[in-house]
Formats: sequence, structure tokens, C-alpha cells
Amino acid sequence: MKSARILVVLALAVNLFSACAHYGDATIALSPVAPVFDRILKKGELVVGTAGSMPPFNMTTMDGKVIGFEADLAGYIADAMGVKLRLELMPFSELLPALEAGKVHMILSSMTMTPERNLRVAFVGPYFISGKAVLTKIETIASIKDFSEIDHPKITLAAIKGSTSQAFVEEVLPKAKLVTTKDYDEAVQMVIQGKVHAMVADYPICVISVFRYPGKGLLSVVDPFTYEPIGIAVPPNDPLLVNWLQNFLDTLEGSGELEKLKADWFEDGSWIRELR
Repeated sequence: MKSARILVVLALAVNLFSACAHYGDATIALSPVAPVFDRILKKGELVVGTAGSMPPFNMTTMDGKVIGFEADLAGYIADAMGVKLRLELMPFSELLPALEAGKVHMILSSMTMTPERNLRVAFVGPYFISGKAVLTKIETIASIKDFSEIDHPKITLAAIKGSTSQAFVEEVLPKAKLVTTKDYDEAVQMVIQGKVHAMVADYPICVISVFRYPGKGLLSVVDPFTYEPIGIAVPPNDPLLVNWLQNFLDTLEGSGELEKLKADWFEDGSWIRELR
């Protein structure tokens, strides 16, 4: 992956240098329009918030290393900026508050670009299109064609606290009982142990969970039910950072590297052996 990163960094060299080659002489002029970008370059470190528990987007290995599609994407960004990368792990529900408090520079954690979130932070992307699905051990639930089929008081569903999945259940499935969890691992275990009938989550995570826990009888729907664009969340007061990141994603996509990165994590499940 490192060699691929180098190619992307070279492709972006002109844009990067035009933005910050004269950083040392232009700090004062740059700060009013790029306060966050300014701090990243001055410190030489990019701090990215992520849950570390949303495979294959982001996940933690047995030795404590954070890997995944978004971890690699964050590495590309840091390399192109010419700074070090630091991944800050925290529960999904704490990510936006951390960004607003300046504890992280951006969020890469399978975060859907919703209008409500966009009132609080800026978004760059999308870099991935997802949708809601269910993970269950019950064949009748796995075969549903419409979420309304499980909107019943006798149905208990799990969803991550603070996620669009929680909001989806509350709005679309108000009759069902909702149990919120801190991460996907907790929700999946509740499904496996029969404590809930199903987990509502992003489609790729539901599918990957089936392969991650073979022999547990897990099932998922064939296709996602909704359209959800996933993007990079950044502070709303830095137009240069937003512009730089969007140009970076456009270049990554245009070069074919973004699709290659997706294939590495979504089509090859060899990484499953490294997880806790």
C-alpha cells in the first residue's frame, strides 16, 4: 500500500506545493482562511478521529493496530500533506463532539453526510456510497423486502448510538424496540446471542459480519434499502482544507487508486484473521 501512496503523493505534488510551499513565509496570511490546515502543517501531524470498530472501514487488530479502508485513506491524506498520521480511537457518538472541540482535525469513520450533521460540520466527498441493511439469524427477517415488515413491538433491533442507523430505526421503525450499542462488535454479539432480533447498520458492515463470524448462522439482506453517502467530516471554518481534500479525493478517484483501495478491503477478506 505504501508504494501506491507514493504514486498518489507525486500526482498531487503540484497542488500541495502551491498550497503550502511558502508556508513559512505565509503563516499570517494563511491563518484567517485555513486555521485547521495551518495547525496541521505547523505541528506536522494530522489527527483523524475514528471508531476503530467498523470493519472493513476501520477496525482494530489483535495487536492494537488500526487498519481498514479509512485507515489507509487517512494515510494517503497525511502522506500527501507531508505530515505524520495519528488515529484517535473513540466511540462513534463521541466523534463529532471531538471534532467540534478541536481534539481531532477530521473524521474518517463511515460517517454519513446528513443535513443535520452538515449544520454542525463541513463534509468532503462522498468517498463511498452505502445504505441501510440488517444483520440477523432469522431467515424471515433476512428475506424482507421492506423495513416496514419488521416494524412491530415484538421485534428488538440494535443500532450504534448516535448513528444514522439509530435515527433510521427511530423514524422508520417506531414500533420496534431499539437497543443502542457503543460499537458494531457489541451489536453483532447481541445478534449472535439472540438478545436482539437484528442489527440495523450500513450494508457493507452487515455483509462483512457474515464472513467474519462463520458458523454463527448470521444472515443479511441482499441489497441495501437506503442511499447513504459517506464522507470526511471537517471543521466548518476552513475552506482551504475543504478545497484541498476535495481535490485530493477527485485525484484519487481519477487515478483509479480509490477503487483499488476499495477492492483491497471489500473484495479480499484476508484481513479478518488479524481482528480481535
